[in-house]
Amino acid sequence: MSKSDRIPFTEKLSYGFGDLASCLYWQTFMVYLMFFYTDVFGISGKAVGTMLLVARIWDGVNDPMMGVVADRTNTRWGKFRPYFIWMVVPLAIFGWLTFTTPDLGISGKIAWAYGTYIPLMMLYTAINIPYTALLGVISPNPVDRTTVSSIKFMFAFGAGTLISFFLLPMTKSLGGVKSFYEANKETVDAWLAANPGSKLDAYPEILARTQNGWSMAFALIGVMVIVFFLITFFGTKERVTPPKNQKTNIKQDLLDLRKNKPWWLLVGTTISYIMFTAIRSTSSAHYFKYYVGEQNVTWLFFSDSYVPYIGTKAMDFEGIVSLFNGVGQIASIAGVLSLPLLVAFIGKKKSFYTLMTTAVIGTASFFLFRPDQVTLMLVLQVLGSFGGGTIAALLWAMYADTADYSDWKNGRRATGLVFSASTMTQKYGWAFAALFVGWMLDLSGFVANTEPNETVKSNLTLMMSLFPAVFGIISMVVISFYPLHDKKVAEIESDLKDRKASEEAAGA
Repeated sequence: MSKSDRIPFTEKLSYGFGDLASCLYWQTFMVYLMFFYTDVFGISGKAVGTMLLVARIWDGVNDPMMGVVADRTNTRWGKFRPYFIWMVVPLAIFGWLTFTTPDLGISGKIAWAYGTYIPLMMLYTAINIPYTALLGVISPNPVDRTTVSSIKFMFAFGAGTLISFFLLPMTKSLGGVKSFYEANKETVDAWLAANPGSKLDAYPEILARTQNGWSMAFALIGVMVIVFFLITFFGTKERVTPPKNQKTNIKQDLLDLRKNKPWWLLVGTTISYIMFTAIRSTSSAHYFKYYVGEQNVTWLFFSDSYVPYIGTKAMDFEGIVSLFNGVGQIASIAGVLSLPLLVAFIGKKKSFYTLMTTAVIGTASFFLFRPDQVTLMLVLQVLGSFGGGTIAALLWAMYADTADYSDWKNGRRATGLVFSASTMTQKYGWAFAALFVGWMLDLSGFVANTEPNETVKSNLTLMMSLFPAVFGIISMVVISFYPLHDKKVAEIESDLKDRKASEEAAGA
């Protein structure tokens, strides 16, 4: 690897800040979007699931379009980096609008959801497709790309940790919910007594304050996203370029992608993996609010003077779900940090089997848990997230290998298209998972902020355990046919280097 190809550690960190920014939104979409729309904004699960399906089907159209556009962008900053400064401010504005809840009727709320979330996702695509494609051109070395991918996902899970631990408490704090309840406890308790089956969040003033808290939270998040993407723009470079004799040909790029068998197998693996992840994460907030509820939790806590101790603490659902998702993100970070070592030891394909088996066991076990077994849930969340969360970083490194494969086989490179079409499959997976969860909630008789019936509880348990586990097993079956083993990837890398050297010698 030549000196010019080496990536400084500061550049690796700068690249990671882009995923720190993106995943402040993406983690919210994964874990809390369904909950926000049903329990905060007041839209039915069926309407939310349908809206998310429509939005992400459109994403599936504009993702490859964005990849094609990015591949054909030529500026003094490169092909992909300019989008970080062009799109980040509109992204922050629509992020705030999406989580702002005007006082409208049901039809108006649904229209507002469509009119803010779909543009938000289009802007997310316009900045995230180029960002993801940058991984394929930041270095020609696949081992180095695996390291960069690991750092990228370490930052992603760092953002996920922040959202998981702090978003729900932050919305309540910014909205002044706790102080209002303490000042009006007798009035609120009397209202709850007069409306049996209603939860505290159903009280009108508390709901309004919660809604305001969400809006304020995403105003702050928008500012953070702008700063982080500017760091990525100024701190990274693009090193891999298409072959010098390659001519722009969208039709040929699409034909090359269609013939890219390793890419198609990764697509099938990704869809089943996303279904595994998305069904569980989309239903997790509802699971803890309506199945687990308030419980005494034994875990590692911190005293007022920040001294760690193991003890038992009474926690409401918001505290439990924040702890649950937070420890999962920390376990995922640990997994991502260990990924380069694991890949070096057993290779990418065997690493996938090992990690997914761990995740499936950790997930399926939730079928056996009672509501009061929160400590066991947390332990299995750590186990499952160490495996399942790490797979995302592994898959992106493998997608970069399929871009090299297409270049090696066809003499053409379309990195943006490879990554954008891959992102498209992820969004389809999330769309069908959200539709599934939303319709399952409605069909079981779910009503937001009221006590659930037994069917709701049973379906929530299945969506946290057996349903996702089935898709995890399917992903392992599909990946078994993936042909780019590590020896083949090394051969491709060597051939591409020789070809590039020959082209440079001929040009000279």
